[in-house]
Amino acid sequence: QVQLVESGGGLVQAGGSLRLSCAASGRTFSAYTLGWFRQAPGKEREFVAAITWDGTYTYSPDSVKGRFTISRDNAKNTLYLQMNSLKAEDTAVYYCAASRVPRLITTMVYDYWGQGTQVTVSS
Repeated sequence: QVQLVESGGGLVQAGGSLRLSCAASGRTFSAYTLGWFRQAPGKEREFVAAITWDGTYTYSPDSVKGRFTISRDNAKNTLYLQMNSLKAEDTAVYYCAASRVPRLITTMVYDYWGQGTQVTVSS
């Protein structure tokens, strides 16, 4: 069982930066593939980034590539999402997720989810 708690969201101007954190409970944190998703009002939840258990491999879609960076610190049981050059269309609730499948996953077939943190980008 893994419990995930996101933090770091807030209001930022377009072009600004935020770093989201996702703190996880559980002794097997390092065994999980981790991901970030987001959901804007009236839209489906969409994939933002994923990282393998040891941080060797990451993946993100073109919509955020070059602006967002996913990373993890297994010693601290924490996942991060560094978001730079934010745009108004990045406004959404951001969720972290964990999967026991040992490969990058871009769909919503994760086993555990956090409650989300709101990111609002003003234009």
